[in-house]
Amino acid sequence: MDPDRYDRALAELALPGTIDESGQARPAVADPAPKDGADRADTPSTSPFAEGVRLYVPSAHVVATRQVGEVTEAIAHTTAARGVLCVYGDPGHGKTVAVHQALRLLPRRVPVRHAVVSVKPALPQLRAALLTAFGLPATSLTNRTDMADRALIDALKTPGVLVIDDVQRIAAPELDYLRLLIDAPTTETTMVLCGAGAERSLARAPALASRVLTWQQTPRLDTGQIPTVLRLFHPLWDTAAEADLLHADATCAKGNFRTWAKITSHAYAALARSPESAVDRALLSRACSRLGPTP
Repeated sequence: MDPDRYDRALAELALPGTIDESGQARPAVADPAPKDGADRADTPSTSPFAEGVRLYVPSAHVVATRQVGEVTEAIAHTTAARGVLCVYGDPGHGKTVAVHQALRLLPRRVPVRHAVVSVKPALPQLRAALLTAFGLPATSLTNRTDMADRALIDALKTPGVLVIDDVQRIAAPELDYLRLLIDAPTTETTMVLCGAGAERSLARAPALASRVLTWQQTPRLDTGQIPTVLRLFHPLWDTAAEADLLHADATCAKGNFRTWAKITSHAYAALARSPESAVDRALLSRACSRLGPTP
């Protein structure tokens, strides 16, 4: 993702605080620009987690793929326009990774909040999750409907981003509550609705769906991306033959980044047990066999 394009997107839509006194766009807080469509977005970590995302293996990197760049552009535009964004795609295609990386590129002055929702929350539970996201006293306000609603509407007056992940967990009547909050004339907060099947859930709440400014799908990795992305993801793939990686993708991973993270974890463990082993088709086959019949 070109950070200059990101700055221009914000500047053209006049997000407050992104233009300095000389009329120039202020630089966003950004990582170095990706090269050749994909780059390491983080330094190596000894933890199997990064930015709240499970990577399954130490020393892995979050990779700034083309798909991540597209989500970044979508969030830039929608935040500047103070609209609603839906990020959707099949499980394991990197929606959460892409959203986390995109949010890191927002100017630091733009507050970002995350609402954690349960499975099929009733309205009081959804309201409590939203209150908690804004740091409001959910326990004392949840059962005081009018006061809670006024508190949320007041919180939404501030420009910023509210991320609701796993939005497919929310039933249509509760989704319509989000629409009521969005429709408040004072609402300035951008909502990012994210999840596998999020587009199908919103289709059952057409009033909310009609308010979505930007629909952004995160597709599976293209075949041509696989070798480059994997070698950026973890150094153990540096010596793997491209043909072996493509064979494993065609027969097992099928462009699913989460599946590749699991394969990497099993290959890493196998190499730790037998350091003399080669990273070849046989090793990949053993790693893939650990994932079950339908990874």
